[in-house]
Amino acid sequence: MIKDYAVGIDIGGTNTKFGIVDRHGIILDQGRMRTDAHENAEDFIEELYSHLTLMIATHGGNEKFKGIGIGAPNGNYYTGTIEYAPNLKWKGIIPVADLVEKKFGLPTKLTNDANAAAVGEMMYGAAKGMKHFITITLGTGVGSGIVIDGKIVIGHDGFAGELGHVVIRPGGRLHKGTGIRGSLESYASATGVRETAIEFLTQDPDAPSLLRNHSIDDLTSETVFKCAEQGDAIANHIFEFTGQILGEALANFVMFSSPEAIVLFGGLTKAGDLILKPTVQAMEANLIQIFKNKVKVIFSDLQEADAAILGASALVWE
Repeated sequence: MIKDYAVGIDIGGTNTKFGIVDRHGIILDQGRMRTDAHENAEDFIEELYSHLTLMIATHGGNEKFKGIGIGAPNGNYYTGTIEYAPNLKWKGIIPVADLVEKKFGLPTKLTNDANAAAVGEMMYGAAKGMKHFITITLGTGVGSGIVIDGKIVIGHDGFAGELGHVVIRPGGRLHKGTGIRGSLESYASATGVRETAIEFLTQDPDAPSLLRNHSIDDLTSETVFKCAEQGDAIANHIFEFTGQILGEALANFVMFSSPEAIVLFGGLTKAGDLILKPTVQAMEANLIQIFKNKVKVIFSDLQEADAAILGASALVWE
């Protein structure tokens, strides 16, 4: 029997999204559940099974499914394990792929969530047909996936491509999760934009800004975007500052792997040209001549709500 479908699962620190995907990258059915409601992986998988087994049955049962793909923080493609994920309650090394495969009776692959997103872009998104590209996810953190010669760069231990933790400002802002100072994630994530807003408002307390109409607790990257749209000088400067740092980092990545394109994804891309223009300008300014004006910086054309499920399911069709 032809295997028409795959299951895609995206495990996040708070929520897990899952869906049934066909060979063309169309999500036929999907749902979500709380990840953080479960103290251990076994209980999590029990609830996941209760949701997905009904969906699988609706679409013809296991015999119609090629397998299950999972994207997860600190996911190791080689071993199918989640290892020391700081934003999950499950501590240590968890053999998630094995547990899911035994529970569902379907072949299961697992990888880092950002790598899953890169696979999704290559199969269904803006990087379709490309063999050399980098995806950068600008969300709560900064995730990345590197594709060279049509293959995800995984490294000898399964954890290659953590570009968000590259130090771009030595001795700079402290990243509370890693203890590293000056990493890209500390500046170019939604969290980083919020930190920059607080710094700028504090450094120049007399400068007028629409941002001052919001309490510190209410400040988010979306708040900064809305104020920038209204022409607020400090809000616009925040995006210029963020784009400058992101662009410098992208220049380093370009000179490392010479990609055809860099695909930006995640909540921060909703700022559009406010983040894109300073990013491209800073990237080009920091490239040596042989790389200038060769690399496209583009936004993902996958729907944000669907991309994680598509990326995970794409593992099945590799």
